[in-house]
Amino acid sequence: MDRKPLVVYANWDDEAKVWVATSEDIPGLVTEAETPEKLIQKLRYMIPEMLDCNGYADGDDIPFTLVSERQDVAHREAA
Repeated sequence: MDRKPLVVYANWDDEAKVWVATSEDIPGLVTEAETPEKLIQKLRYMIPEMLDCNGYADGDDIPFTLVSERQDVAHREAA
């Protein structure tokens, strides 16, 4: 039986210059990394650990979706 992917949200912290990840599906999950790729690497280890700490049922694979958001500004050149 396929599991529904857990959802992890990543937001860019412009002041700290890192991606910050949290999840309503994984109680206590908060981590950060300089790039989305590094964040995914960390999450692959942290998600199973956090689920174990929270007493979730064992399983082999834990699918997750990373939803990222970053706001920025585009400047127009003066005509």
